[in-house]
Amino acid sequence: MSGQSVTIRKTLPASCEEVFDAWLDAEGMRHWMCPGPVTSCDVALEPRVGGHFRFIMTIPGAQIVSSGEFRVLERPAKLQFTWISSRWDDEETLVTVELHRREAECELVLTHERLPLTHSTSQLTTGLTQILEKLGKYLRDATD
Repeated sequence: MSGQSVTIRKTLPASCEEVFDAWLDAEGMRHWMCPGPVTSCDVALEPRVGGHFRFIMTIPGAQIVSSGEFRVLERPAKLQFTWISSRWDDEETLVTVELHRREAECELVLTHERLPLTHSTSQLTTGLTQILEKLGKYLRDATD
């Protein structure tokens, strides 16, 4: 498939198991799956291979709906899922999250592929970075 891709790396203050589990916790995701102007995120998950998810992100004056299907769930090392966003004319993209143990922490490598050529990768990089920053804070707060 054609398209652009973005890869983000982030070391998180938790075990790979905790980071993996955070990606399958709908209640927790409401707190950290909120990039930029997103004021709230409604999350529905079926955390199994072939299971679906749906995010409704509210921004001032609009909602962004994203959905997809889990393709790979290999705890604690890898998640892969399709991502279909109303922001990209519902084109299917692919997200892979790889988790690597780094002593007491976890290095997360997120790759978002098959992005529409018309979409700004710098805007997506900013949004993904904000999400991972919030995930790190969420994980730190959970251990305090």
